[in-house]
Amino acid sequence: MGAHRRPRQRRTGGGAARGVVTVTLAGAATATGLGGTGHADPAPTPAQVEATVDKLYREAEVATEKYNGAKEKARAAERRLEDLRDEAARKEDRLNSAREALGSVAAAQYRSGGLDPALRLALSSDPDRYLEGAALVERAGSRQRAAVGRFRKELREVEQLRGAARVEVASLTSRRAELKRHRKTITDKLEAARRLLSRLTREERARLAEDTGGGTAERASRSPSGPRDGLPATGRAPDSRAAAAIAYARQKLGSPYVWGATGPDAFDCSGLTQAAYRAAGVSLPRTTYAQIDAGRRVARSELLPGDLVFFYSGISHVGIYIGDGKMIHAPNPSAPVRVAPVDQMPFAGATRVV
Repeated sequence: MGAHRRPRQRRTGGGAARGVVTVTLAGAATATGLGGTGHADPAPTPAQVEATVDKLYREAEVATEKYNGAKEKARAAERRLEDLRDEAARKEDRLNSAREALGSVAAAQYRSGGLDPALRLALSSDPDRYLEGAALVERAGSRQRAAVGRFRKELREVEQLRGAARVEVASLTSRRAELKRHRKTITDKLEAARRLLSRLTREERARLAEDTGGGTAERASRSPSGPRDGLPATGRAPDSRAAAAIAYARQKLGSPYVWGATGPDAFDCSGLTQAAYRAAGVSLPRTTYAQIDAGRRVARSELLPGDLVFFYSGISHVGIYIGDGKMIHAPNPSAPVRVAPVDQMPFAGATRVV
């Protein structure tokens, strides 16, 4: 998601840090009293705007990957909570059945009264039959004790499930709060970038978008004659899955970047790679920092088409290598899915999906 290009010589001094300060203060001229006017800081140059937007996009990309990870964890917590609630409901049904059975036994004992067994034997007109009945009562008592034991077991299990559900509710609440924080970070960064870009002329914005991702091959990828016209030939993929992932990514050239999106019509960087390999029958994790461990690490010199290539020290960006030093990636909100050189950004590693 960052502006994804190598640093270049700025036309004016000050660098990105000065650009941030300048942008904050630009246009802030106000009256200073009695007809006097304050002095406005000079407007940032296009190069300073470019550097600041690049920084904002990279920061928003880091927050996007954190958002994606938190969203996956929240979904997992929701599934666990739903499973716990289903299991608790089933056990509560069994608990209610055991409670009803015990209630029936208690009611029968109440109706039978409480005569001493020896007195009942003495008063019985048929002692032999009474003794047989007493044996049945003893066996019934054993069944009753077993029923009480089952009831207590079901009750413990239900309480354990309720406790586990409370833990999952707390986890889910925490994940949702985390999602809200990351969402605010992303939207704030992107809004700041949008405001900065609005200061540029149309020509300057067009040049910035072109710098974001790559040259003739990318311009060809957006030509009216079709998304694949003029693209560099893809090297031979090592297997059918890698070939299918590349084919999917090629079909999505020109699709817009939308943070948090996994297709089919819009993507963020890890959303594109996940969708491409999903189309090839391979399940990848959602985030860049998980995807880098989803296969066998390979050196840059060993890259083959279909390998996932990662960038920046925080592993915050990913693309699909297609050969000839090129990749397909979803750069940032200012540029659609496109082809770009692998050396356009600081290389962090590569993984061959297995």
